[in-house]
Amino acid sequence: WLVFTGCYRADSYGGCDLYISYRTASGWSAAANLGAAVNSDQWESQPCLSPDKQELYFASRRTGGYGGSDLYICKLQDNGKWSAPVNLGPSVNTPADEQCPFIHADNQTLYFTSSYWPGYGDDDLFYVRKQADGNWSQPTNLGYPINTIDREGTLFITADGKTALYAAERKDSYGLLDLYSFELKEKNRPYPTRWVQGKVTDKKTGKGIAATLELTDLSTRQVISKVKTDSSGNYLLTLPTGRDYAFTVNQKGYLFNSDQYFLKNGISDSAAQKNIVLQPIEKNAAIVLKNIFFETNRFELSPASVTELDKLVSLLQENPTIKIEIGGHTDNVGKAADNLTLSDHRAKAVVDYLLTKKIDPARLSAKGYGMTQPVADNNTTEGRALNRRTEMKITGL
Repeated sequence: WLVFTGCYRADSYGGCDLYISYRTASGWSAAANLGAAVNSDQWESQPCLSPDKQELYFASRRTGGYGGSDLYICKLQDNGKWSAPVNLGPSVNTPADEQCPFIHADNQTLYFTSSYWPGYGDDDLFYVRKQADGNWSQPTNLGYPINTIDREGTLFITADGKTALYAAERKDSYGLLDLYSFELKEKNRPYPTRWVQGKVTDKKTGKGIAATLELTDLSTRQVISKVKTDSSGNYLLTLPTGRDYAFTVNQKGYLFNSDQYFLKNGISDSAAQKNIVLQPIEKNAAIVLKNIFFETNRFELSPASVTELDKLVSLLQENPTIKIEIGGHTDNVGKAADNLTLSDHRAKAVVDYLLTKKIDPARLSAKGYGMTQPVADNNTTEGRALNRRTEMKITGL
């Protein structure tokens, strides 16, 4: 995707509008105006797409802002159209000019220029971070010698967060705006990011399928990223470190696939390959609910389980005729009778949650299997962790 500014075109709504073009096998598609939902009769410019292509940041001088040029965001809706722009608010925008938004691959750190926030001269470079409640932190100035008494402009930061390139009008410039590069100080860098790529396929046919991937912070339940594969099922996803995530893949007509990434304690920059298989919704199809959590020897659901539980609720609501069994499983540590009881209580805890969401009890059953159905070697720590699981199986359509 390429989103860019076009000025004084025949189909423009104002002086400068935002346009989009898509890369195809034969080249770039004809540029299309993003329409009246995004563009106004004023100035729109400097667009920046989020790494998951779900959010579009840009600068605008439209009426209703805080003054001068403000920063706005539009979100891509399920129907493929962009939402109405939302002002980023007074923690970012001011009575003066905010411009040149750049959202890093971590999808959490936004860099921009401002002529108002405390700085060193004309336009300075700042950044804010997206907080757990969805609001932005207070702006931080990138400091001297990056910012000077002169004008600093558009910024780009490499995926590893270490190197920045920007345009600036300085005393040693060859012309007006020249390009400069510098190493970002550690404190001003975006969150380290891990890249995951792969392909989503149909379990029965082996063919790639289009699907939606969602990355959710397990502690706050904030959706960090939402990515759609291409038509062949290929995807690329960024995972900012410092949090633990539920990773869910959905497509209508299939059981969702869930996994987890525990990155709260950080991880060095790296890439991973993860291919995902989705099962069509049919009798006896089963999945492991990997983001259902219990404390050792307890059957109370952990608050971090809510993300996965709500995915299960959505599946049942979208497929109102299916019936399911929740199966609880343990490792072989302890007495068999105790493990059987524990697994039964855990399965019932999941069913009880579904009942609170008005799911018909006639569609639900719970069964504890204890240690009787291991899927891995109980002689290893990793194997025992895999055997401690909660499964969902379709028992009727």
